[in-house]
Amino acid sequence: MIPAAILVAGALVAGAIYYGGSTGSLKTAKNDGNANTDVEVKPVTNEDHLFGKMNAKLTVVEYSDTECPFCKVFHSTMKEIVAKYGDGDVAWVYRHFPIPQLHQRAMNEAEATECVASIAGEATFWRYLDKIFETTNSNDSLDPAQLPKLASDLGVDETEFNTCLSNGRFEEKIKTAMEDAVRAGARGTPYSVILDSKGSVLSIVNGAESLATVAAKIDALLR
Repeated sequence: MIPAAILVAGALVAGAIYYGGSTGSLKTAKNDGNANTDVEVKPVTNEDHLFGKMNAKLTVVEYSDTECPFCKVFHSTMKEIVAKYGDGDVAWVYRHFPIPQLHQRAMNEAEATECVASIAGEATFWRYLDKIFETTNSNDSLDPAQLPKLASDLGVDETEFNTCLSNGRFEEKIKTAMEDAVRAGARGTPYSVILDSKGSVLSIVNGAESLATVAAKIDALLR
């Protein structure tokens, strides 16, 4: 069973989307304030999916759902952020926060990315994640049958991939990641925390904030 904290988070973000209307703007559940030192952010380790250097001046830790339309937009934003800054200045950590109350296929997709990482390494993980976001139109629109094909296109052994995904090898890892996201303050996706090189929380990025807004926060912190 999914822990109660995750169910609460799902209800909160569902409510935010319902009451936010359908204007097409990028809305998500928000946390008050810019930096919240009360959140419990799991330290960044070699077990994380890290794009950049472990000792970067700033690290953006993103909690994301592959079927969330706002995450799809913010994924592109983060790619631009890491391209804009040197990897010694800004690193990017991707952490899973699929919300099954909204996106029933996101959990399986998160497990698929972990299977790819275990079979083909971190570089292929990031390429596979890119492919998922590029392919899906969000909101459970990605056919699960596409997952092995996308992996195979990147050189991942399809039989090994299917075995990994079907036996639920990474199910518990994703559930633990979901619990970690809630403890870090995530009540919707995407949700990101900016850490300094010592792991202290400096700022929060609420939802799919624009490239200009995220860059302004980073510039201010680097100064």
